[in-house]
Amino acid sequence: MQPLTTEVVRAQGIVTERRAAALSAQRRADRQDPPGSDCRSGRIPWPPQASPEWSDWRWQLRHAVTRPSQLAELGLISRDEAEELETVVRTYPMRITPYYLSLIDWGDPSDPLRRQALPSRDELRIDARLQEDPLEEELHSPLAALVHRYPDRVLILTNTFCPVLCRHCTRKRLMRGKPFYADRQTLSAAISYVARNPRVHDVLLSGGNPLCLSARRLDWLLASLSAIPHVEVIRIGSREPAVLPQRLFDPNLREVLARHRRKLWVNTQFNHPRELTDAAAEAIETLLLLGIPVNNQTVLLRGVNDDVEVLYQLFRGLLRLKVRPYYLLHADATQGTAHFRTSVFRGMELVESLRGQLSGLGIPLYIVDSPKLGKLPIVPTYARPCDDGYVELHKPSRGTIRYPDGAP
Repeated sequence: MQPLTTEVVRAQGIVTERRAAALSAQRRADRQDPPGSDCRSGRIPWPPQASPEWSDWRWQLRHAVTRPSQLAELGLISRDEAEELETVVRTYPMRITPYYLSLIDWGDPSDPLRRQALPSRDELRIDARLQEDPLEEELHSPLAALVHRYPDRVLILTNTFCPVLCRHCTRKRLMRGKPFYADRQTLSAAISYVARNPRVHDVLLSGGNPLCLSARRLDWLLASLSAIPHVEVIRIGSREPAVLPQRLFDPNLREVLARHRRKLWVNTQFNHPRELTDAAAEAIETLLLLGIPVNNQTVLLRGVNDDVEVLYQLFRGLLRLKVRPYYLLHADATQGTAHFRTSVFRGMELVESLRGQLSGLGIPLYIVDSPKLGKLPIVPTYARPCDDGYVELHKPSRGTIRYPDGAP
């Protein structure tokens, strides 16, 4: 087996970038789209997706759209709609990378990707049942940038910057104002806290987006946490594979991840099968080749994926990429996201409908996260006791049977 050296990582990166560029070029040729115009309506003055610029994550961030008026100038929305959305952006900012813009069907006002990325006036509607901090993270923060809700796990908020500001974000309150990056002193305090607490075995780096840290800062943070003997797992929560896969093509980042891969896991968030692009597949493959397992945490969103066929295609597609569909998260009770939330019972129905259609490996655990109970799995009751030594087993898609029970 070839050792994972810096040279090997760089070579893998070159292959990954070339494959992604070739696949993108082929897809564009198959669709007969004009170069540099992958959006389904509007004229996009950007380079072809097969170009080095398009594959550069820094270029993607520099050209991210942050004002509705920019979308109007590109011909993607009307000027009237842009003016209406400016009132939303003053409260909840927007940012959309050119890559993610290119995935949206701008001819469809109800497009599920558009719904995730484009502001909506519904975000300003106040719902008395919802909270700014629905998981009470601030109450469980013994110090800045650290959340300790479970005895053996802590969460470190590395920053509040995301390449795409998802409209359903559970930390929507942190979208306001300029992006914040935890400084070295703040992160050092969090590392010291973990070192002083031997019950902590699992550290989740979140935000924002930890992969938006500089390679040098991320390297120092991962090295510091990896050096703590009782830390066994370091998870990076990042939506980058779905919204900015080009970040994983950066050789400096790959070298950092390869250096600390022994304890590393990545949790990502794909919410719709159209996000499973060739570039996303290459980003995932990069992580897998480095020996880093990848789990997916889909958020159940009304108008995006609250449909059996959509979830089936999404979870099946994730399995093809060797990504485990880990959680289907019920949308948190976050102020400004009421229009995304389904009923809990609808979520149960969807998961139940997938059984028998999809391998158990591809069916995630349906979870409701709450401040008092933590993460609670929501599962149907399949077994009912009988008094005659049998148990009644029920599966909606197959019916009911009597099954011989064992000794109590």
